[in-house]
Amino acid sequence: MNNQKIAEIFNEIADMLELSKENRIFEIRAYKKAALTLDSMQEEVSDILEKKGIEGLMEIQGIGKGLAEKIKEFVATGKIKKYEELKKQYPIDFSNLTRIQGMGSKRAFMLYKKLGVRNIEDLRTVIQTHKVRELAGFGEKSENELKNGIALLDASKGRILLGTALPEAELIMKSLAASGLVEKIELAGSTRRMKETVGDLDILVISDNSKKVMDLAERLPETQSTISKGPTKITLWLKIGISCDIRVVEKESFGAAMQYFIGSKDHNVKVRQIAIKKGYKLNEYGLFDMKGKILANENEVEIYKKLGMQYPEPEMRENRGEIELAQEGRLPKLVSLNDIIGDLHVHSKHSDGLNSIEEMVIEAKRLGRKYIGITDHSKTEYIAHGMDEKRFLEYSKEIDMLNKKFDGEIKILKSAETDILKDGSLDFSKEALDQMDYVLASVHTNLTMKKEEMTKRVITAIESGKMNILAHPTDRIINQRPSIQLDMDKIFEAAKANNVVVEIDSYPERLDLNDENILKAKKYGLNFSISTDSHRLQHLSFMRYGIGMAKRGWLEKNDIVNVMPLEKLIKIFNKNR
Repeated sequence: MNNQKIAEIFNEIADMLELSKENRIFEIRAYKKAALTLDSMQEEVSDILEKKGIEGLMEIQGIGKGLAEKIKEFVATGKIKKYEELKKQYPIDFSNLTRIQGMGSKRAFMLYKKLGVRNIEDLRTVIQTHKVRELAGFGEKSENELKNGIALLDASKGRILLGTALPEAELIMKSLAASGLVEKIELAGSTRRMKETVGDLDILVISDNSKKVMDLAERLPETQSTISKGPTKITLWLKIGISCDIRVVEKESFGAAMQYFIGSKDHNVKVRQIAIKKGYKLNEYGLFDMKGKILANENEVEIYKKLGMQYPEPEMRENRGEIELAQEGRLPKLVSLNDIIGDLHVHSKHSDGLNSIEEMVIEAKRLGRKYIGITDHSKTEYIAHGMDEKRFLEYSKEIDMLNKKFDGEIKILKSAETDILKDGSLDFSKEALDQMDYVLASVHTNLTMKKEEMTKRVITAIESGKMNILAHPTDRIINQRPSIQLDMDKIFEAAKANNVVVEIDSYPERLDLNDENILKAKKYGLNFSISTDSHRLQHLSFMRYGIGMAKRGWLEKNDIVNVMPLEKLIKIFNKNR
């Protein structure tokens, strides 16, 4: 787990450098970009170092010689000298403190200087004794905000992001499948249902040699220790910080086991009640009549069919009305990843992305995209190297040049992630906005405004006639930052009235809109975009997480704009501009 640890250290170095009186913005950005890259890498840096040396590290996007040497130093010694020196000057747990809403590195340092706060427990103590509100620049409102932020972190303990859990499960399954011991392997549980956070992993296996499967699972590189081990089930503690159950299931009952272990509990309880009313019994081994005769067990679809139901896709199984629709034969045909032909929220080096526009376009083309919207930040996002109007013109010219180069192989759409300012105005001049193929706008600042004020701010932007997509509408960061306060019904009403598309941001830390808000928004007949909010090449594959949210919100292909041919998409964007 060197990658994650080094990423954490690089982020802390960036936090400490922010406290310097010197202007070190480029150095700070370099550390933050490197941290983001390392955190999303599958291959361990120690393996790269062993195979290719320091030159191999320098092949990683955003890792120059200086950072590569620091990575090498950590792999060799478990420490980075620069970090250790900075920690003597700033003995503060920036990594956890800055995860709290309203707590940046400068505030953390002020609390350390004035109240001796080094970590979350220290902060908890000074909040309980109301010492924070007495400090200049804080007050009662800030103290309560920090208190709520700690509560949010406490509530998230034991659960990790879907974007961490799913790739880990896939690595485990790939190793088991490649062993030759497994006839069939499937993912179950909340990860299969694409929940935004995951408490554990569930994997089901068909194998003739259960013992060898268990022994292999214990030796996997993802495994830290074994919690329990039986003849057909092993529970592992993984290095990412959650448990993983691997069950070897009889081939004859695999479908029933899938239905049972995919869940959710509420869905399964109601399905079992339907079975009982029909005089059946349903469990993880099969669907039986009252005499114990098996009616269905190998295939999930057949089990639901015997119960008089359509097969509900796993993402829908939360007992939110899907069972009734399945009984009536009215389940929606959900959108799939294969339906997506464009990505409308992508960043490049022009703001806080790691790759050039051309590199992002080439990767999008490889993934089968027919068009890609480049949406670098506007000037208010200073820390993200946001563009002013002058830089936007240069950026615009580069996009025009690249469109000529790709000559219709893929269309590059010109846009920007334009900040919605405190008064609801947009962070670019009308002249710049008019040059865009569409305008993607979002809130990034003044996040603690009251509900009525924030709702008015966003609706003002929606009604401006200048924007096309409302990006990550609630601006939450999962497990770190709560949603901004919005009257979502009023937002959706305004979006519908003004032909504004609402985004499902696929970035694993965001997944915004979430499934509950998608279900609500769908009732207003809105158009949605599913976008990746990519900041580097690897992020373009995040689309699957947004698809997971869309499925959990019951969206169909005709609800989504970036399944449309480009000509139809542009017509939609031109309706309100």
